[in-house]
Amino acid sequence: MKIAVVVFPGSNCDHDAWYAVSQNLHEQAEFIWHESSSLAGADAVILPGGFSYGDYLRCGAIAKFSPVMKAVAQFARDGGPVLGICNGFQVLTEAGLLPGALVRNAERKFVCRTVPLEVVTTDSLFTNQATRGQILWLPVAHGEGCYIADEKTLNELEAEDRVVLRYRADCNGSQRNIAGILNRERNVMGMMPHPERAADPLLGSTDGLAILKSFVNAAVPAGRS
Repeated sequence: MKIAVVVFPGSNCDHDAWYAVSQNLHEQAEFIWHESSSLAGADAVILPGGFSYGDYLRCGAIAKFSPVMKAVAQFARDGGPVLGICNGFQVLTEAGLLPGALVRNAERKFVCRTVPLEVVTTDSLFTNQATRGQILWLPVAHGEGCYIADEKTLNELEAEDRVVLRYRADCNGSQRNIAGILNRERNVMGMMPHPERAADPLLGSTDGLAILKSFVNAAVPAGRS
């Protein structure tokens, strides 16, 4: 099994994701540079956190044009699991792989702390190792993490059980306290909190493993490219 960790100019959580997969979960992880047109036969993809292209224009707005994103989009259309974390979530919304947008935090301040999150659904490739209603304490670190969407989209997310994680208290002004969502096919997830930063006992928490173990277990080798 191989997990691709996409690296954009400005990514800074790529090594965190690689370490969590390779050292905490003992699965093969490989960096994929943004200029690559292939995912090198990966069985799952992580778009990590950071500041791709310096967050110019908008967070993730330039990264969506990277050559690798064509491969990511095709991989997702083929049913492959894709996890976008923080900036990766922003890239997924900009690329149209997830609905809505991430904008400046309500108080216009960078938020960096550990927050409690509720697992809203376990009917996903990313939370099947968790329990519905479980509280996960995960770090957040973002200035543009406020999730917004029109009312129709929000209602669809709720009705289709596509809200995966919800902040237990207001963190950044996100509508309906949404912290993570799925696409309609349920194989693409974006989340602002960082499970890879809560995957090792040395970091003080392993709550993130509920997400990462689910994700890795869903990555069935299929020789995708």
